[in-house]
Amino acid sequence: MVSRRALHFVFKVGNRFQTTHFFRDVLGMKILRHEEFEEGCKASCNGPYDGKWSKTMVGFGPEDDHFVAELTYNYGIGDYKLGSDFMGITLASSQAVSNARNVEWPLSEVAEGVFETEAPGGYKFYLQNRDLPQSDPVLKVTLAVSDLQKSLNYWSNLLGMKIYEKDEQKQRALLGYADNQCKLELQGIKGTVDHAAAFGRIAFSCPKKELPDIEDLMKRENQKILTPLVSLDTPGKATVQVVILADPDGHEICFVGDEAFRELSKMDPEGSKLLDEAMAADKSDEWFAEQNKPKASG
Repeated sequence: MVSRRALHFVFKVGNRFQTTHFFRDVLGMKILRHEEFEEGCKASCNGPYDGKWSKTMVGFGPEDDHFVAELTYNYGIGDYKLGSDFMGITLASSQAVSNARNVEWPLSEVAEGVFETEAPGGYKFYLQNRDLPQSDPVLKVTLAVSDLQKSLNYWSNLLGMKIYEKDEQKQRALLGYADNQCKLELQGIKGTVDHAAAFGRIAFSCPKKELPDIEDLMKRENQKILTPLVSLDTPGKATVQVVILADPDGHEICFVGDEAFRELSKMDPEGSKLLDEAMAADKSDEWFAEQNKPKASG
């Protein structure tokens, strides 16, 4: 399954300015592209909301060979309740640790050389105070599961992921499509997985011709398909085909046709400027307005 790629994780964000500060100034990611939409996504990319929304892709490098974050902002919605589903993203970057200290962003050392921090909204990140020779510092995304074996059957046997590590005692497993890609870590928890309102989505690409096969397989195996194969338009950019699935615990999974996605996901040199302009024009972002209000003459 080397033809499949781990692409990004979708976060719902309530405050674009603070969130941008975290990803850009603390983690050290770049704004890769920014897109505005007037109405909700046909594949519920922005969640169960019908209004205006935006998508900002941030990462350490181009989406062709980096696992990135998709920051989804629904205008007028300032916060989302967190569940137990998303357990964190781990990355290796001594620069991110240094940045956090420089801007006094809260860090907590949870193991030797490993620091836990939170993005606005409460999303956890684990920063390893080291640098790796590989180009992408993002190592893994950790999701909670209620039955590890059932989840392994789904992700490995049905979706074709390789199992890199498995620890029955700690109820965890590490999976991926290739050695040089961001991995998916499944961590067993007691009880059911709560997705709440902040639930995210993990995305992968595959050759376009495989999308109907994935959908057919899930139908045969009586697995949940949230959005059958559909085409999604982005104004002025490539149209992509996607199918949206849900694993046994309800984690949303997007598979997108790789060929068109590579065209859609090209880095936009204007991305950072477009985001800054959108934030400045957004009257609902009171924090941004407060930071940029004229100083009182004195």
